Amino acid sequence: MERSAHIERKTNETDITLKCILDSGDASIITTGIGFFNHMLTLFVTHGRMNIQLNARGDLEVDDHHTVEDIGICMGKAFNKALGDKSGISRFGQAVIPMDEACTAAVVDISGRGCFVYKGDKLTGAIGQYQEELTLEFFQSFAHNALITLHIQQMYGDNRHHIHESIFKSAGLALYRAYSLSGRTGIPSTKGVL
Repeated sequence: MERSAHIERKTNETDITLKCILDSGDASIITTGIGFFNHMLTLFVTHGRMNIQLNARGDLEVDDHHTVEDIGICMGKAFNKALGDKSGISRFGQAVIPMDEACTAAVVDISGRGCFVYKGDKLTGAIGQYQEELTLEFFQSFAHNALITLHIQQMYGDNRHHIHESIFKSAGLALYRAYSLSGRTGIPSTKGVL
């Protein structure tokens, strides 16, 4: 059975349509109007083995914040919806990913509770027009709407592009390992619900 979801969100700031398919190796189509963010999302979903069809239009003339945040909201909601009742998932996942001189660790718990923690270099600069802090904005919005606990530890790195690549790749792979089916039945929680 395909685990997928379709989300639409239209506000005065953004207009987003998104289809998310889990367990998929198919190529995604990602259009956000923000070149660097397109690249990072492609890394995230590729290593997370998700296929997304994303078309987002936002008030980029103001800045990129609303678009990035709302994409995080939509992707989180779609991911949570696609999981269904979460029966049979592994629940926990982790990954440590190097990107040349940079390295990041990510840990995921599909807990039913939205929580995001980031430790590492301050992301306060810019890569071209992309404000680095938007990476944290995306993951916070994603984690809270996906109802997952996501911890990212950016350990070291010099090249800002490589740092962000290692962040998105590690988060994607950790997420994949958490949502993968474990071969067991039932909800992986002593409470019986996630």
